[in-house]
Amino acid sequence: MPSFFDTRIEFIKGVGPQKAALIGAELGLFTYGDLIQHYPFRYEDRTKFYPIEDVHADLPFVQIKGRIRKMETIGEMRSKRLVAQFEDETGIIELVWFKGIQWVTKKLQLGVDYVVFGKPAAFGRKINIAHPEIEVLTTQNEKASFLQPVYNTSEKMKAKYLDSKAISKMIRQVMLLSENHIYETLPEKLIGQFTLIDKKLALWHIHFPGNDELLAKARFRLKFEELFFIQLRLLKLKLTRIEKYRGAIFNDSSLLTDFYNHHLPFDLTNAQKRVIKEIYFDMKSGRQMNRLLQGDVGSGKTIVAFICMLLVVGSGAQASMMAPTEILADQHYEGLKYYADLLGLKIRKLSGSSKRSERNEIHAGLLDGSIHILVGTHALIEDIVQFKNLGLAIIDEQHRFGVAQRAKLWAKNKEFYPHMLVMTATPIPRTLAMTLYGDLDVSVIDELPAGRKPIKTLHEYDAKRLQVFGFMKSEIEKGRQIYVVYPLIEESAKLDLKHLDDGYESIRRAFPDVHISIVHGKMKSQDKDFEMQRFIKHETQIMVATTVIEVGVNVPNASVMVIENAERFGLAQLHQLRGRVGRGAEQSYCILMTEYKLSKEARVRLETMVRTNNGFEIADVDLQLRGPGDITGTQQSGVLDMLIADLSKDAQILQLARNAASDTLDDDPNLTKEENRNILRQIKSLKKTTVNWGRIS
Repeated sequence: MPSFFDTRIEFIKGVGPQKAALIGAELGLFTYGDLIQHYPFRYEDRTKFYPIEDVHADLPFVQIKGRIRKMETIGEMRSKRLVAQFEDETGIIELVWFKGIQWVTKKLQLGVDYVVFGKPAAFGRKINIAHPEIEVLTTQNEKASFLQPVYNTSEKMKAKYLDSKAISKMIRQVMLLSENHIYETLPEKLIGQFTLIDKKLALWHIHFPGNDELLAKARFRLKFEELFFIQLRLLKLKLTRIEKYRGAIFNDSSLLTDFYNHHLPFDLTNAQKRVIKEIYFDMKSGRQMNRLLQGDVGSGKTIVAFICMLLVVGSGAQASMMAPTEILADQHYEGLKYYADLLGLKIRKLSGSSKRSERNEIHAGLLDGSIHILVGTHALIEDIVQFKNLGLAIIDEQHRFGVAQRAKLWAKNKEFYPHMLVMTATPIPRTLAMTLYGDLDVSVIDELPAGRKPIKTLHEYDAKRLQVFGFMKSEIEKGRQIYVVYPLIEESAKLDLKHLDDGYESIRRAFPDVHISIVHGKMKSQDKDFEMQRFIKHETQIMVATTVIEVGVNVPNASVMVIENAERFGLAQLHQLRGRVGRGAEQSYCILMTEYKLSKEARVRLETMVRTNNGFEIADVDLQLRGPGDITGTQQSGVLDMLIADLSKDAQILQLARNAASDTLDDDPNLTKEENRNILRQIKSLKKTTVNWGRIS
């Protein structure tokens, strides 16, 4: 049976089918439930009236009362504007309209008392308010003392008189009707523990707050509830998986010990040791492992992955490693083959360019178990690729692969699901990891190997280009190699950027005796690989490229990364690009080149890069600047289906909510206890496909 909240908004008095269709198309609001959860994005303070003499340009919004003394139209054509002299007992302020002048002139009268609301601005020595809200002073609005909600709307809606106030009026109607339909969704225990106001009150005060304190309580309650139900869903998925999917037990560590004692050429960091212990514990537990391994570029994830493979191979099973590009797969294969050969293990590589005879040999070796480790690209998940006993599937740069592709690796073992280790060099802020990968266990390598010098990052303006070229020459004379990265391949009329071709020519002129490679996304893959290989073999000293090298090869000899138009790159991208250098023992540098004119946000990005090499700190700043959806590409996918919580600002509430969800499931895994009846009713009222169990349905 449809609930009250499924009622279509066209049935609200004064709305009707046409307006409802427009609201649906513009804002995605179709039902009473959608409308109630269309929360204000800010509030205007109508709790006080300012005397005109106290109004100044630094105030955000002001409410004043007075009367119009004089009105006149000034200027011609585009510069035409209506200016009204508005006064109270303390002074005069100008009200200005640039649009709708005829309509405003008819509406306003001299000598009538009005209430005016708007943003004050300085114009010369005068203060004015452009396009203010203005209404006749009444006993009602003179006494009004409230925070007025402001809702997202659109130009098309405003043209049909569906502005923020109209939406507010609709919501008030629905809220008054909903009195007997809003149920409590949280247990009394949690309400008491976190001193939460009840659901009904929270929904009323989020839209029509009596004061700042009630608004804060409403926000906290709704954010906590939303995050609690999202975490509850993720933890429930994890519980189900642990109960349902057994994992093969791998506890023969003799091969791993042999490698560790006789063949490992360097000491592992404490962070690497900790992560290996966490993975070893999973693999011998009898439960299928699903673990996310985060670690900055160069933190040593690959050797951790290899050590975990040895645990599996030593127990008689096989391991695979999938990378998003052939270049990266080659790099992993070359790096791991050296160690595999030392231990007498058979390792092979499979990719789109593998010859048919080679493929047939690999397929046979996987089926009879003679191939212990397989490294490759998407070719690994083709149906024809079958293993005798796949025990561990590792995915590198997991954000490049979809869930469906990961699921195909699961299906490669009929007896047990293989253990899964997904790795990323793109640091994910804790709040995002807990929400996007809340059903995975997370391990973090937060320490760089000994002997690695932190990369020095400098921000230079175009005026210093000759000094930068001089520095590049001195590094090349020391035998080092250099990356120069550009944001675009072709000229754009709108963006005055140095594109790749121009850049390549200017580098050639500045370095006539130096061999230069060029790589960009529009090249054929074999040409790209050829140029990359020339750089790896030190046949070229400078690599001029676009961001195709962001996730790419390991060239320990490359010590300088110059990023042109650095303000055009996101923080995560800048950090990834910087990670291409600093792979060897020598001091490495990252030089961020920009023009002098920069936006405030661009300056924050560049200052962050210069200040820190810590990927997680950078990810946190990125989250605050861009928001979670932009970072993860989930804005449109519904994965972060949030209505009021904000992962960039609500980390503390998220932690409280996750702990509460975890405690609830520890105590009552199936939510059958009487005290959890509110939670169960909320979950049952929702569609099975709903990601966010905190929604009204």
